[in-house]
Amino acid sequence: MLLEFIAILAAGFGLAGIALSINIAMRRRLPQWIVPAAAGAGMLAMAIWFEYSWFDRTTSAYPDGVVIASTNEANSWYRPWTYLVPVTNRLIAIDHRADRRNPTHPQMVLTQVVLAGHWEPTRQFGAMFDCAAHRRADLLDQVVFADDGALANAKWNQLDADDPVLRAACND
Repeated sequence: MLLEFIAILAAGFGLAGIALSINIAMRRRLPQWIVPAAAGAGMLAMAIWFEYSWFDRTTSAYPDGVVIASTNEANSWYRPWTYLVPVTNRLIAIDHRADRRNPTHPQMVLTQVVLAGHWEPTRQFGAMFDCAAHRRADLLDQVVFADDGALANAKWNQLDADDPVLRAACND
């Protein structure tokens, strides 16, 4: 976040410098407000670019085996351009590199769920997906595995059959 702030300031100073150079080359024929307006436009453009490129920059750093299951697009009144093109600010991914299946329960998959948000720390947790019954259990402290590989003390959350996170977890 600090580096984004520094880059936004640098864009403002850079565009202000270009406007100032053009004004000097034109023997100060441009209005005086052109330099601060250029600085503001440069900072705004850089901030917008950071918002819209966050998703691509984040997902390009994910290794093979991490599948984006769901994204959240948002718009807000203080960013009116987001009503034209909503900005992606959160995602849910499934890390298939950590998949585990038990031969006695082939309909269940143990995997890692990744939660990422713009200006938020990335979180990762283990979850068991029951692909046949369309449900998910988060692996918390009280959850233990029984001798047959089933979960004990798990709180199962019922999901829709077409839930994108469930589909991403169950599809290898």
